Amino acid sequence: MSWKRLFSRALDAAPGRIHMAAHSHHLWPDASFQGQVEAWEDAAALADHKWGKVMGSVWTEAQGHVARTLGLPDPQSIVFAGNTHDFIIRLVLALERKPVRILATDGEFHSFRRQIARWIEDGTVTLDTVAVEPFEDFPARMIEQAKAGAYDLIFLSQVFFGSGHVLTNLEPFAALARPEGPWVVVDGYHGFMAVETDLAPAADRIFYLAGGYKYAMAGEGCAFLHCPPGFGERPPLTGWYAEFADLAAAPGGGIGYAKDAMRFMGATFDPSALYRVNAVQRMLRDEGITIAKANAYVRALQHRLVDGLPGTKLSAAALINPLNDRPHARFLAFRTPGAARLSAALEARNIVTDVRGDVLRIGFALYQDQGDVDALIAALSHTSC
Repeated sequence: MSWKRLFSRALDAAPGRIHMAAHSHHLWPDASFQGQVEAWEDAAALADHKWGKVMGSVWTEAQGHVARTLGLPDPQSIVFAGNTHDFIIRLVLALERKPVRILATDGEFHSFRRQIARWIEDGTVTLDTVAVEPFEDFPARMIEQAKAGAYDLIFLSQVFFGSGHVLTNLEPFAALARPEGPWVVVDGYHGFMAVETDLAPAADRIFYLAGGYKYAMAGEGCAFLHCPPGFGERPPLTGWYAEFADLAAAPGGGIGYAKDAMRFMGATFDPSALYRVNAVQRMLRDEGITIAKANAYVRALQHRLVDGLPGTKLSAAALINPLNDRPHARFLAFRTPGAARLSAALEARNIVTDVRGDVLRIGFALYQDQGDVDALIAALSHTSC
């Protein structure tokens, strides 16, 4: 079986390229092109009135897709923005105590790391970190540290982008959360649409953020945040689009806020990403492609690669997220001193991977097949790096 027909535009745009970095920039399926066209046509036909449709049927359809994927009981707990960095800013500024005391891990994404480092410089936040590795006892160590410190914000990933380690049980972390603090924020970017996730048991206690750039296959511009009720009821960083919802006035008057996730809404944005999200989700529905089905397809490709590694340039590398019967990232992470050289050598053969320090990451997706994996194995066998 091959799903390449769903990605014909992206594959035909670069003939001969073997893209093994779906975890970095997932190729867009043809359906996303149709979504982009629909956004343009609505802008042309509706002009000023397009926002009624965007904030109506387009917005609510996208909320519904996210809520169903994550098992959330209320789609209105979802709000969208251009990127997850935007939400990090809104969340931290919504915490009343300053400096904001944050507990995170040493494996969080670059925008979070950089922003927190800058805030540490100017005294906005303080930060404690817990090492992700060794991962076997990471959850216990993280929870122990969370209980030991009086933190305002606890931030961690569902799937760690550098190592591919998967946090399978979020409930112990959700149990730490309180509206008055700490807030628990889970970065789900490498988990959303890649790991089957049921947030229903924790939906009333944790924030969850992700977006369309990775396995939702919809490209940039459509991050989302799930907001538990009662947490951050009056964010100080607030845009006029928050006024699209029914507002509850602050005590004594003043700026009102919606009770649902619209309280974290910003200002004017490019809605085309929402159209792409909806178009891709309809494609998946029509093709009968569930997360479980996609994972089974990807897992077979991952096993084919691992089985073919003996005798190649990766035979001595450490696979730090080995394949097992537990939920797994859509990429394999190999630790080797020659990671950067090997990635460059593969790039010279038009095979795209990526590197994080001494870790070579090889990502898998529906737009690959067994022939692509075999070509990668052959390249790993014959490259001179």
